[in-house]
Amino acid sequence: MNTPNARWTATLVGAALLCTTAVATTAGTVAAHADDHVVKTVTAQAAKPVLLKGSTKASYFWDDASGRMGDTGLPAIGKPMQKGLFASPSWPLGTEGYVEYNGKKAPFFIGDRGPGVPSESGVMLDIDGKTFAQLTGGTFSDSSLVVTGFSAGHIKVNYVITKWGTGVGKKNHPVPFSTGAWGVYDHNPAKPVTPAVPAGN
Repeated sequence: MNTPNARWTATLVGAALLCTTAVATTAGTVAAHADDHVVKTVTAQAAKPVLLKGSTKASYFWDDASGRMGDTGLPAIGKPMQKGLFASPSWPLGTEGYVEYNGKKAPFFIGDRGPGVPSESGVMLDIDGKTFAQLTGGTFSDSSLVVTGFSAGHIKVNYVITKWGTGVGKKNHPVPFSTGAWGVYDHNPAKPVTPAVPAGN
C-alpha cells in the first residue's frame, strides 16, 4: 500500500543512501587525490639528481606543540607539523628526498631535529606519523598521535637525498645528534651519486 507515510519513509531511505554514496565517493576521491599527490611528488623527486643514498633505522613522531606526546613545540624549521616533514639528527633543515620501505615510497623534507638519544643506537631518521602509517599499512590516530596496526616502533628504510638544505648541518650520511653536526655548516658535502652505466655500454 502506497500511503503518504510509506512514500515519506522511502524518500528518506533513498536520500540517506544517496548521501552515504556521495560521502563514500568523496572520501574515495580525496584518498585517491592524496595518493596521486604522493606519486607525483616522489616521481618529481626521483627525476632530480641523486646526491646521497643509504639506509637507516627510522622511528616516527608528530610534534604539533600540543604536549600530548611530550613534544617540545613546533618543528625547528618554523612550519606547522605536516605529512612529509621528517626530523634528522644531522642533515640541514630543508633537505629533500624520499624514503622507501617494502616497495612503498614517500617524499620528505627535513623540518626538525631528532631522534635524539635513539640516534646513538642507529635510529637516524624520524618520520612523521602519517607517513609512517602509510609506509607500514598502519593507522595514525590524530587524538593519540600513535600508529596502530603495526607492532614495531622502528623500521629500516632506504633514503635518497635530492636536495640539500642551505643552512647548517652535515650534508652526508647521518650521524648521531650528540655529535653536534646539526649546528655546523658543512663546506664539504657528499659527492653526488654517479648513475650506474648499463651493461654493454
